[in-house]
Amino acid sequence: MGNSAPYDYLREPQAIYEKSFAIVRAEADLSRLPENLHGVAIRLIHACGMTDIPDDLAWGGDPAGAGRAALGAGAPVLVDVEMLRHGIIDRALPARNNIICSLNDAGVANAAKARGDTRSAVAVERWRDHLGGAVVCIGNAPTALFRLLELLADGAPKPAVILAFPVGFVGAAESKQALIDAGIDAGTDVPYLTLRGRRGGSAIAAAAVNALAAGS
Repeated sequence: MGNSAPYDYLREPQAIYEKSFAIVRAEADLSRLPENLHGVAIRLIHACGMTDIPDDLAWGGDPAGAGRAALGAGAPVLVDVEMLRHGIIDRALPARNNIICSLNDAGVANAAKARGDTRSAVAVERWRDHLGGAVVCIGNAPTALFRLLELLADGAPKPAVILAFPVGFVGAAESKQALIDAGIDAGTDVPYLTLRGRRGGSAIAAAAVNALAAGS
């Protein structure tokens, strides 16, 4: 009784991994993406199960190349939420890169309440000393991305790359469009990768960092 196996399913981890990626490659159209973004797109799809993700990806410059170089040089990874921080595979980071999430730092909640803002926006301001050359990854809060763009417009140090995947119905699509509008083609010189529209989230954002760390 205890040895019964009522379900027929694939059990071996490596076989599951390989079959999953083979299905993604077979079903997703990656033709509009640069070659060095194919691996990143595949991991984004793998994280959410949506093979149409490539249709909505937008980028400026060479986000894959810039992100891999920054990670290899030991740059910190700045993230907006703890869920994203824990989704990044620490052991895969090439230089034991520091992952910084300031959302729960002392004083953030009080400052946000005092000025009627989100904790995410206030937390981004704590990144200033770490921004130069960093890998910035936003996987939850549109206000974090908006505030980052405001800081950069005011002369804050430029990160190496912005990976922007805020999610939701209020401000998500708009914040990502603001990144595109203010992006490298408009003179910011910061490569970026984002997903147009409402879709995003910590799992997708973490997949982007993990793909760069793995050299995908």
